[in-house]
Order: sequence, then C-alpha cells, then structure tokens
Amino acid sequence: MEREAPALLAYFARRVPNREDAADLLGELLVVVWRRRSAIPADPTAARMWMYGVARKTLQRHRRGSVRRAALADRLREELAGRPSSEPSDAVASRVRELILALPDTDKEIIGLSYWEGFSLVEIARILGMPPATVRSRHARAKARLRAELER
Repeated sequence: MEREAPALLAYFARRVPNREDAADLLGELLVVVWRRRSAIPADPTAARMWMYGVARKTLQRHRRGSVRRAALADRLREELAGRPSSEPSDAVASRVRELILALPDTDKEIIGLSYWEGFSLVEIARILGMPPATVRSRHARAKARLRAELER
C-alpha cells in the first residue's frame, strides 16, 4: 500500500477540486484497505487494480454525499475559467482538462485511468466491472469527441 499511496493521492487530486479533499479521500481509502486487507489480492498487479476499484468507490461516495463540496467546486471552476492563461501550452492543457471534465462520468474515468494512471483498457474494464469491448468502444468515442472539440 505504501508504494501505491502517492499514485492514489494523485488519482484523487486529479478528480477533486482541491488537494485537501484528495488527502481526505486517501485517508478514507486507507481505512477501507486496512479493514479489508484480507481481500487484497496477492498478485501485485491485481492488488493495484483492486485498490483503484476501492478508490473509485470512495470517490463516488464522496461525490454523492457532498452538496457543500459541489457548490465549492462550481465556484472554483468559475474562478479558474475567468483567470487568463500565461502561456499557450497552459491554455491548451486547460482546454483539454475542461473537455475531459465535460465527458460523461464513465468516459471521464476511462480516459483518466488510461492516460493519467497508465492502465490498459482491459485493466480498466476490470476496475470498472465492465466488459472490455464496452470500455474499448467508450474509449474510442471519448477520444474522437475530444479530438473533434480540439480541432474546432
């Protein structure tokens, strides 16, 4: 778990509006992992994927239970959208992030797990509990949508 903690913190940090929430979510995840330590697969790859599955569920609970955090996220997005970018590459990165955040939740998660966390589509399918073919088609559609939006 110690080896995966920084990557899991980054996973949360990319999906919540502030780092304090990410740290809280990592703490919640560690409690769940500790309580369910007997369920952790022995294989390191399977254990990593299991932890990301738990992280995903922790994040879903966080999102469902937090009207206050949703209001804070809206205010933060408005503030960041109005702030001018200092470099062209920042503007492109900001636009890509904005487009990713506009995707449906599952597509956003597939793109994030693929490009930010480095999982293969088959591994993502296992993490999300979906058929690999569904993940592949959703990944392709999401990439096409992002590409089309960026070309405008």
